Amino acid sequence: MNFIDRNVSVEQAIIILAKNGIQVNEKEAKDILELLYLVAKTYNKSKEKKSSNLKEISNS
Repeated sequence: MNFIDRNVSVEQAIIILAKNGIQVNEKEAKDILELLYLVAKTYNKSKEKKSSNLKEISNS
């Protein structure tokens, strides 16, 4: 998964967090988004790796 086109802006993140009682500034919101995109990217790689391992096992 490529996150070149990020769908959540810093402003949107600030609004969403504020609705949930979390006050952050722009830098903090940007850092949170970076972390979330990194987690999502890592999760997707892990999922792809498991999928390819299952295919190899089933082809054996």
